[in-house]
Amino acid sequence: MTKIYDIIIIGSGPSGLSTALHLDRLARGHGLATLILEKSRHPRPKLCAGGILAEGEAILAKLGFDLREVPHVDVDKAHFNYKGRGLIARLSRKRPIFRTVRRDEFDAWLASKAREQGIEIEEGITVKKVAVCDKYALIQTDQGEYRAKVVVGADGSNSIVRRSVMKNPRPHVGRALEVIVPEHVTARRAQLDAAVSKPVRRSLTLKGTRRSARDDKQKNATFDFLPVPQGISGYLWDFPALVKGEEMRCWGIYDSNIIPQSKRAPLRQILADEMAAHGYNLDDYELKGHPIRWYEPANTPAIPRVLLVGDALGADALLGEGISPALGYGKVAAQEILHAFKKNDFRFEKYTGRLLRSRLGGALWRRTFIARIFYLFKTEFWQRFVWHYFNRVAGIFGFLFVVGWEKKKKQ
Repeated sequence: MTKIYDIIIIGSGPSGLSTALHLDRLARGHGLATLILEKSRHPRPKLCAGGILAEGEAILAKLGFDLREVPHVDVDKAHFNYKGRGLIARLSRKRPIFRTVRRDEFDAWLASKAREQGIEIEEGITVKKVAVCDKYALIQTDQGEYRAKVVVGADGSNSIVRRSVMKNPRPHVGRALEVIVPEHVTARRAQLDAAVSKPVRRSLTLKGTRRSARDDKQKNATFDFLPVPQGISGYLWDFPALVKGEEMRCWGIYDSNIIPQSKRAPLRQILADEMAAHGYNLDDYELKGHPIRWYEPANTPAIPRVLLVGDALGADALLGEGISPALGYGKVAAQEILHAFKKNDFRFEKYTGRLLRSRLGGALWRRTFIARIFYLFKTEFWQRFVWHYFNRVAGIFGFLFVVGWEKKKKQ
């Protein structure tokens, strides 16, 4: 028997849940029957470094949720550098620059919030195919067929739904490797230099820095663009994580692949070498990898009755950030879907424009553009030039054009 709904969202990660929650808030009283289909069961393992910036937390706050309910670590400072020298970014002494969570815990928490709002989630159902008909979309699963007026593809970088939407998609896929290791102090970590210059803005402190022993590494994050001269369009990261109540470190390497290179150093070897310099042996830990599909404005985000959100459409190309943009996608998609039901027009021809005009779309477009330019300069000379001598300029540029796309809720 075919189950019939107004809206079916495929995937219960941040983008799918955000879409459902925003629909519930915006379309309450319209009587839209909404269902989320999830192939796994919460809490389910999910590869993701787990950083949620202030933008993501602001979106959750506007939905009435407090991220601090989820086990997390507050990251006070973020070091952006090349070979240990660059800048420190922070919001204020009272606010972390971002928080880290484990995705299984965060997604399960957000799913519980959706259920509390009365949103139906069916787990353990694998979608096989999505076909678009004149008056509905047909979803074929391993447990029968579903029918909906609107289908939302929120099923991640390897999206089944995207195959129905994009007939000739541009293959914009990056790579990431990550590993969780115990927290410990090493000789090199004890040689970090102190931050030196004065803050340049009230809301964001930017300091030129050499690493120092006086720096409390416990709640700091590091993003080192060391791999760029080795043909990698990305960076190494190291930041705190909380795993089952135990303080750990999350190490990883990201390659956006936005500037294809025929000769690249192996990601695993670069990560292993850097971790070894900090006293870790990568072979002692479980290394995991996953694709990151980044946002390309030229790609098709929707066809009649079907639209994409989150990693299915694209994450941030510059830094590979996914969670906060995924939450932002939900707000834009909900507005587009509500408009479709009001007009009884499900072609979604204006979704591209709505997305690009949104704060999120503007940020994603800028990050893709900046990534195309920044990662062109692959020599060690240019990386030293940017991070060693013009680090504060780079920080101010990032503050003006990269972050801050979702404003904090006014009290």
